[in-house]
Amino acid sequence: MFARARAALAVIETYDQARVDRLIRAVAWAVANRSSFHRLVEMGIEESGLGDFDSRMNKRMKIRGVLRDALRSPSVGIIEEDAEKGLVKYGKPVGVIGCVVPTTNPDLTPAGNAIYAIKARDVVVFSPHPRSKHTTFETVRLMREALEAEGAPADILQCIELPSLAASQEIMQRADLVIATGGQGLVRAAYSSGTPAYGVGAGNATEFVDETADLRETARNCALSKTSDFGSGCSADGNVLVPAARYREMLEALQAEGGYLATADQRAALQAVMWDAEGHRLPDTVAVSPQKLARAAGFDIPSDSRFIVVEGDGIAEDRQFCKEKLTTLMAVHAYEGGFEDGVELAKKLYDIGGKGHSCGIASTDDAHIDYFARHMPVSRIMVRQPNSKANAGSFTNGMPMTSSMGCGTWGGNITSENVSLRHYLNTTWVSRTIAEDRPSDEELFGDFYDAALESADTAAATR
Repeated sequence: MFARARAALAVIETYDQARVDRLIRAVAWAVANRSSFHRLVEMGIEESGLGDFDSRMNKRMKIRGVLRDALRSPSVGIIEEDAEKGLVKYGKPVGVIGCVVPTTNPDLTPAGNAIYAIKARDVVVFSPHPRSKHTTFETVRLMREALEAEGAPADILQCIELPSLAASQEIMQRADLVIATGGQGLVRAAYSSGTPAYGVGAGNATEFVDETADLRETARNCALSKTSDFGSGCSADGNVLVPAARYREMLEALQAEGGYLATADQRAALQAVMWDAEGHRLPDTVAVSPQKLARAAGFDIPSDSRFIVVEGDGIAEDRQFCKEKLTTLMAVHAYEGGFEDGVELAKKLYDIGGKGHSCGIASTDDAHIDYFARHMPVSRIMVRQPNSKANAGSFTNGMPMTSSMGCGTWGGNITSENVSLRHYLNTTWVSRTIAEDRPSDEELFGDFYDAALESADTAAATR
């Protein structure tokens, strides 16, 4: 496979901008048209047992967003010029990319990876998750057909048919770059492969509410975020932090959006089926409907309930409900005191899990938003938006479209950005001379500058 990948790389490296732009349109349409994506979504849910059909279907809009961003950026030849600094930058391929695909996005992730990779004139070898391998393989097959129809090598995109840990490790070692979207064990394996890698961090998205928030709007955003694909995404709201004085009102607003408020006994039963005695997340309740989650815990909820709400029982290492849920359940926590006290509690929550990933803030106070941004150890903050539909880019914000979100050194990643086209490129900087740009010592050192210490006589006297 790698021999074929290198041969395909030698071809795509010769393509001009118009050629790669046509190719990314072709591969994107092959997957993102309603008919094909409908079939892939059904296939993925049946194969993995995870996810919600309607939410998954909406993800084809993300492919359109990735394509939009890719088409708007140059990637061949000169991609940036700065005449004042005498700099010209040229885009070059990074080479063969090993992309590890998560079971929660067996169709979206390969499509997004392929669009950015082809735009950068890279080739890709995909390693699918064993639980959804047939869906990923079919997604790649459709894109390979589109490449062939355009006279390009199908081997620009390849997918192993029999995924295994050994195969993934081999891909990581042989590739020029690894893009690892998945669990922390996978990301650590990518970073230890000896190959440059972009990984993602653990999520534990939290919505922070202040006293200025519109609670109906906030509850609606939380519900949209939580119910998307049964809460499988790392950006799905897991926690809501709300002032104590507005706590009951927030619970009522969430119930008005279809949240089922669990009793204390039901909360205990839910904890038993979501985490084991050591606090490890149990897989059978990941990305399931709220009705299925409730039945697993031994009780029933109305058929029109969209998600389950539990009252937070504290923020600490031994309190599971402040951690990542990855299903249709969120916890609501009250904070005492003022806004700054709430921010300190939010920071404590992220010390327990999710540091570096993302959070939202429901506020109309720009000073609060600024304070929050300055203090929170996260890579992205969404203001009055549904986190899981906004973090990775949307048509109503300016975040780069992606399915892979770096979490910075907080989350053990090399980047805190949304992984997008610029991360699929090597860049050659060409520098020409400019008029000398050398500030005086007085300008550079300010009040610390002492001309006497720079004199030759002073230097001689101190030897």
